[in-house]
Formats: sequence, C-alpha cells, structure tokens
Amino acid sequence: MLKNKTILKILTLISFILMIVVNAAANILPINGITAGGVSDSYPNLFAPAGVTFSIWGLIYLLLAIYVVYQFFPKPKKTQLLINQINRYFIFSSIINSTWIFFWHYQMIGMTVILTLLLLYSLIKISNLSNDEGFFLKDKLFIKIPFGVYFGWITIATIANITTFFVSLGWSDFIFSDQIWMITVLLVGLVIASWKTITSKNLAYGLVPIWAYYGIYLKHTSALDFNNEYPTIILVTMICIMIFVMVNFYLFIKKTIF
Repeated sequence: MLKNKTILKILTLISFILMIVVNAAANILPINGITAGGVSDSYPNLFAPAGVTFSIWGLIYLLLAIYVVYQFFPKPKKTQLLINQINRYFIFSSIINSTWIFFWHYQMIGMTVILTLLLLYSLIKISNLSNDEGFFLKDKLFIKIPFGVYFGWITIATIANITTFFVSLGWSDFIFSDQIWMITVLLVGLVIASWKTITSKNLAYGLVPIWAYYGIYLKHTSALDFNNEYPTIILVTMICIMIFVMVNFYLFIKKTIF
C-alpha cells in the first residue's frame, strides 16, 4: 500500500513536469510555428480578454507546484486517502492540459473543446473532493487555493474555448448579432461562476472570474483593440465584475472563504 502511494505521488510530480515542459515549449519553440496567442488572434471574438490576463497561468503553475511538493509530506490517513483521489484526477488533468496544447497549436479547435471539457470535469471532481470536511486548515490552504484558482480560470476558459470554436465555424452574427451573443455569454459565465463560488465556498475560485472579466474590459477599452466600440458590452462587463465582487464579499462576511 505504501509503495502504491509513493508511485502515485511520483506520477503526480511527473505529470506536472510534463505539463510545464509542454506549455513552455509551446511558446519557446513554438509548436507548429505559432504561439498560443497567435492561434487565439486567428479567431478574433468579443469574449477574448487582453493578453496580460493570461499571466494568471504563471500563478496557477506556481500554486500547483506548491501542491505537488506538499503532497509528499506525511498526512493523517483520511487526508492521505483524499489526496490520493485528488492526485488521480490531477494526473489526468495534467495529461489533458498537455494534449490540449498540441491540438490548439495545430488549430484543431473542435478537439480542444472536448479536451477542455474533460479538464473542467477533472477539476470539478477535485473541487468536490477538496470540500471534504476531513481536511485541516493547512490542507485547505495548500489544496483548495491552488485548485480553486486553476478551476476558476478553466471555468472561464471553457466558455472562451467554445466561443472560439463557433468563430472557427464562421458563425458570426448567427441569428442574433455578435454583441447579443457576447452579452449572453457574459451573463452565462456570471451565473455559472457565481453559483460555483458560493457552492464550493472557495474565495480563490471566486476571485479569478473578476480577473478574467477585467481582462475583457481592458481589451474593449484599449485603443489598440476594440477602442470602446461596444459600450453596451463594456457596461455589462462592469456590472458582472461588481456582482462577482459582491459574491466574494458575501463569502468573506460569512467566513467561508475556503
């Protein structure tokens, strides 16, 4: 049994390193001669945030690295059993993340949607496990925060990925105008992220949509991008950000931040 636990921890470390190496190579090489941002620019849409928003990946990988180190430390039996379950989904998610990179750089957008949904599924499972009452405070700090930030970003990234897929199909102004679709997507993201923030009681998750929507706001107000061309979208984005802030404040006053 001890040997199996050790193997699982080592596989967690290996899968994490693989994910980091693939993501680094994606932009250093870059894979298929195009950066991740270059692929995104090939499918312009109103939901895409400013480039600076993607800097959150640095924070995500740093927090996940902390978790990977932390999982090697001795734990009470119940906590260790929970971490073993989390690690299985984390290994799966890391492989999916790495695979997604290749499909994205080769612009197979339909496949990236499927992979993103699988990644989202694994993070939902991890979120459910990390809400277990068996965790101590330090476990929550080193588990709920890393995966909360990761889960929060992938929630919004899933919506963005699906939006990019429809753009790749040429569904511009399909039935309704792009602005109407954009507002609809913003509100759907607001409802999903707010609901999950409250049910998971995880402030780390809840703060991420604020950052993502702020990135959308930046792009729409930047003179180098949309340059305030869509004032209604800007207004709705600002309202969504304010609601996100209120949801997180609600968690804070209820003292259920993680």
